[in-house]
Amino acid sequence: MNMLSTFKGSHFSEVFPRGWNLKKIQACASNPPESIGERQPFWHPDFNIAECGSLDDFGVYMGHEIAMQIRRAKEEGRQLIMVLPVGPMGMYKWVVYFLTSWNIDCKHVHGFNMDEWSDAEGNTLKGSDPASFENAMQNALYGPLGKLTVPARQRNFATKKNLPAYPEKIAALKAKGAKQVMVYGIGRVCHIAFWEPQFAEEYKTYAQWKKVPYRVGANLHPFTIEQNAITSFRSSWPLIPCYANTIGPGIIFGTDYAIGGADGVLSRGMQWQGLSLWMTLRYGPDKAVTSSSIPTLPGRLFYMKELAGPLQPDTN
Repeated sequence: MNMLSTFKGSHFSEVFPRGWNLKKIQACASNPPESIGERQPFWHPDFNIAECGSLDDFGVYMGHEIAMQIRRAKEEGRQLIMVLPVGPMGMYKWVVYFLTSWNIDCKHVHGFNMDEWSDAEGNTLKGSDPASFENAMQNALYGPLGKLTVPARQRNFATKKNLPAYPEKIAALKAKGAKQVMVYGIGRVCHIAFWEPQFAEEYKTYAQWKKVPYRVGANLHPFTIEQNAITSFRSSWPLIPCYANTIGPGIIFGTDYAIGGADGVLSRGMQWQGLSLWMTLRYGPDKAVTSSSIPTLPGRLFYMKELAGPLQPDTN
């Protein structure tokens, strides 16, 4: 007895993403942990994964990877587009550490936050609100960098007014030779930014879906709300907006190099991200599973070893 045998007619079936193939997901989750690095036909030749044994390792490795992209662009005399998440966050203190140690400034960096909480019309929290992603970035990266920081005029946040300007701003920078690097986490519903699985139903083809640059007032999936209750809001649903402004596949997959992180371990053997990680690596590109296209990009995905599984019952 499992979900496949009890799914039909269940209340869970009403919120389960309609575009997802449950048998295919079961196959993703049934792989032995030691096989996680086996290359798949749809992986980009320059896509790689890196195992982390602890959260400290995770922060250092991922932070170093980001800092090296900033350093290389500086040494090459090249402008750098950095698409940035709020989650994971542990790597940012290490970005600050390495850049400060190397005395590398970020005058050449253009930050684009990938999303922000909103209402249905796309109105966002004030930048100073403790829950806002703008506030999180100021506290974790822009502020601690001090004199080396990204110039204020080059910091972009996903507000109702500014998010629609992202495509034009990014295109203008790329026309001048800028490199686009995206830093990302993977959501419980395999979203990147807040690009949710139900959005796929609005586009007839994968090609159409892949061109969409952003969405203002995106209606969030219930699983996303629950994920954030666990990870960011100390379990409290009432604190969480039900909408967000977010970049879409048109920006996500216009990336030249992607740096990902999966750190969703809790304690006592509990975790929330193992299935999402395996679906990212094994499902194969599908418009209903946003992160399934991540391996088609060059880059490196850092993950906590525990997430590889085995994904088996363990009563906590």
